[in-house]
Amino acid sequence: MRVRKPGKIQEGLWFLGSEESCVYLLEGGKDSMIVSGGMAYLVPELLRQFQEFHIDEMRIKGLLILHSHFDHVGIIPFFKRRHPDLKIYASERAWEILESPKSVNTINEFSRAVARRIGREKAYGAFDLDWREEIAGTTVHEGDSLDLGDLEVRIIETPGHSSCALSAYVPKFKALLASDSVGIPYKDMLIASGNSNFTAYQESLEKLKDLDVEYACADHYGYMVGEEAATLVSDTIRNARQFRTSVEDIYRRTGSIEATAREMIDFFYDDNTDYLIPEEILEGVYRQMVRHIANAMEALP
Repeated sequence: MRVRKPGKIQEGLWFLGSEESCVYLLEGGKDSMIVSGGMAYLVPELLRQFQEFHIDEMRIKGLLILHSHFDHVGIIPFFKRRHPDLKIYASERAWEILESPKSVNTINEFSRAVARRIGREKAYGAFDLDWREEIAGTTVHEGDSLDLGDLEVRIIETPGHSSCALSAYVPKFKALLASDSVGIPYKDMLIASGNSNFTAYQESLEKLKDLDVEYACADHYGYMVGEEAATLVSDTIRNARQFRTSVEDIYRRTGSIEATAREMIDFFYDDNTDYLIPEEILEGVYRQMVRHIANAMEALP
């Protein structure tokens, strides 16, 4: 079952933000921590939800970045400036990206583009939301754990969707917070999105497949519970294979990365014109995925 309305998932675990851009709050016996950074325009909504749900903002001592794409780090500058002692955790590669002026400019540009697309740009007039290079934090690695008191948050490196991607697993809740390292539950689909390296994406899914999952907390379009959560990783493995086969078939026919990406994008947007990410941004993502798959095909003997 998929749940797309923000609120309490269970005691100590919250879905916050909005249907299309989700962040999660873990409340431990010692501290609370936000997992994933969502879109920048969420800030006024989060502040409202803290009040509505009686969430103690002052208990939030950490924020875990699962990967550095613009739609997953948007709230971080505001909350780091609001709470200077807030600890920001990310992978080593994520910090390399987030310290790059070019990356910061892209984050700000794309964040505003999406806010304009959905009519939420006024948040920028009310709050200081832009990334700047002063944001820094702590590096976490495969096998690390973050202790929130009676909650352990296990860190798993899952590159492929991005080169910097992490997943988090909370044994107490049997909750997997994998961001876009697993399928994106859009409408009735699961979108396999191995943006930076499709092969590494598939390998990361294999790392996650044996976890015992009762809650699968996605960064887009809510969370899954029950059987759908339990089979999310295996379902994504199957969808990723099907997607890769489709790309390979089109590339064999066209012999062109550009033509293959364009055909895949046209097919997707024919039925999904309301998708959060603008077509011009997603086309670049598809081009990158196709390029990797095409290069892997060309390397075969």
